[in-house]
Amino acid sequence: MENEVKLAAGAMVALAVATAALVVLPYVQVRDIQAPEGLKPYSSAELRGREVYIANGCVYCHTQQPRDRNLGPDAERGWGRASVPGDYVYDKPHLLGSMRTGPDLFNIGARQPSQDWHLGHLYQPRAYVPGSIMPSYPYLFETKPEAEPGEAVLKLPPGAAPPGQVVVARPEALDLVRYLQGLDHTYPVLPPQPRGATAPAGPASAAAS
Repeated sequence: MENEVKLAAGAMVALAVATAALVVLPYVQVRDIQAPEGLKPYSSAELRGREVYIANGCVYCHTQQPRDRNLGPDAERGWGRASVPGDYVYDKPHLLGSMRTGPDLFNIGARQPSQDWHLGHLYQPRAYVPGSIMPSYPYLFETKPEAEPGEAVLKLPPGAAPPGQVVVARPEALDLVRYLQGLDHTYPVLPPQPRGATAPAGPASAAAS
C-alpha cells in the first residue's frame, strides 16, 4: 500500500511539473502579446477559406512558422523572417504545422499573390510545379461546356484543361485562395520587451541625465 501511495504521489508531482512547464509558463509569457501593427484580422472570406484549409488537411504537409537563421535556411528559401507570437494573435486554432512535405506557407500571399496561379495550382499542381507530389483538388472545381456570368474560369496552361470544356472555381476554392493570399507577414516586427523592462532613453531623457 505504501508503494502505491508513493507511486500515485510521484505521478501527481510529475503531472504538476509538466503542466506548469508546458501550459502555465507559456501562457504567462504570451497572454499579453498584442497583434503587430501590420497584422489585420481575417476577412469573412479568409475565415471560410481557413476552414477549407483545415478540412483538406493542408496543415499536415505545410508549416506556417519560418525558423530563425540560426536554426535553418528558411530565410534563404524565401520564406521570410522568423515568426513571432504576435503573428498568430488571430489564429484559432493555430496552424503551425510540424511537417514540410511542401514549402512553408507563412508568406505565400507575398511570394505568390496571383489568384489565377493558386486556382490552377489547386486544380493541377504538376502543371505549375513539375514533379510536385501535392494532390490535386478537382472537387473544388466544376467542369462544364461554358461558364456562366460571374464565374471564375481557370486560366490553365496548354493541355491542362479538359478538351472542349472550361473549369470554374467553386466558392470553396475561391475562399481558400483568399486565405492563402492573406498569408502575408512581411510587416516588420520587434521582439517584445521583457516584463518590467523600461523603454530605451530618448534624446530628451538622455540629455536630462
